[in-house]
Amino acid sequence: MFYLFFLLFIALCAGLMLSVFRTGSFKTWAKAFRIFIVVAGIGIFTYYFIKKSLSTFRADALTVQMINKLPFPLDFYLIKINTEKDTPKVYETGHVGNIRSNYYRIEYLDMTSSDEFWIAGFMGKKNMVYFSQHAVPNKNEDQIIEIQNYINQSQKLSEIAGKQIEILKLENMKTAIWITLD
Repeated sequence: MFYLFFLLFIALCAGLMLSVFRTGSFKTWAKAFRIFIVVAGIGIFTYYFIKKSLSTFRADALTVQMINKLPFPLDFYLIKINTEKDTPKVYETGHVGNIRSNYYRIEYLDMTSSDEFWIAGFMGKKNMVYFSQHAVPNKNEDQIIEIQNYINQSQKLSEIAGKQIEILKLENMKTAIWITLD
């Protein structure tokens, strides 16, 4: 998605430079290019907005319900571990969101190429206070996970999860910058 926004930025800059041509035979081509780029940009942003706004419900997905029983709200991330060799990424990281105390959030995971997922909870920006590793022996049975205490099941795996979450945050920041520039 980053490259699409970068290409849109370059095309919009080119359209802006072509706005100099107001007379002559090149005027109609420049105007047509500018109109095409603006319509394409509106289409790209509409698609991106709808994709991010709609529910992530998937028909044959594993439902994971996370319930925060802790007295403070935590920011949760979910990392799915892909075990098949054909998949491009080993770790698929997603931001579940900030879950308040005694509230829950439901995520839908496509577990066709995976048998395991991790949950990491942050208090603040960098303070990981919860990490758990979950195996999925039966992909037809939904998971209900209650976060009742501050726990770190594996220091080694939580460091890997922390790096993957930092990569996700960096990619989101890059995308936000390019969207703002566009």
